[in-house]
Amino acid sequence: MENKPSGSPTSLVDQLVVPGDVVLDLNSMTNQTIKLGGGLRQDCDAIAVTKAGKLRCTKPNKYWVESSQKRYEPHPGDSVLGIVVDSKADNFLVDIKGPALAYLPVLAFEGGTRRNIPKFEVGTLIYVRVVKANPGMNPELSCTDASGKAAEFGQLKDGYMFESSTGLSRTLLSSPTCPVLDALGKKLSFEIAVGLNGRVWVNATSPSTVIVVANAIMNSESLSAVQQRIMVEKLLQNLKLSK
Repeated sequence: MENKPSGSPTSLVDQLVVPGDVVLDLNSMTNQTIKLGGGLRQDCDAIAVTKAGKLRCTKPNKYWVESSQKRYEPHPGDSVLGIVVDSKADNFLVDIKGPALAYLPVLAFEGGTRRNIPKFEVGTLIYVRVVKANPGMNPELSCTDASGKAAEFGQLKDGYMFESSTGLSRTLLSSPTCPVLDALGKKLSFEIAVGLNGRVWVNATSPSTVIVVANAIMNSESLSAVQQRIMVEKLLQNLKLSK
């Protein structure tokens, strides 16, 4: 038995929801385009929850359920960190922590032609965009944005990659900047790439900076905004003392 939606959709955003909850009534949202992410499905004129977590929303009207799960469910438009596990004549096979390996066509790069196919060895870390993700099929990836530009996508060299929950990944990509990244960015210089599949890559000129940033991010998931800033200050103090 499904639960009826309580109040407007915005009243449920950031609230805990469980499978069976109806969070959107499409009859009350005429002439609006709705995009659904993970944890939601359409049932006639209702949008229902399929997994427990927090209902999230970004403008204009993209909704998903955020849960701190380890397993990643691919969705078109997701930016993810993948690891090349094999290369074929027409595509690379890539591990994106999903139910199945994804494939990256050798021409799915800005200006990609048969003459300039990239050479990715097994184990290469790449930042890619999910293009297609249909149930029962291998997801398709691309190293370009929706306009065909390379943007931030491509191989990630050097640095350190670690795994997190998918919930933490979404928090790190949220706007405005989450407290832990805001506090770190004011004191340290580093590069970061966050995949919605629960992988994070950090790079800096100093290995000690990489360690501090990685530790701060991994420690931040269960902390409040104030606690995150205090934790970062302590890590930075320890970094100063060690130098």
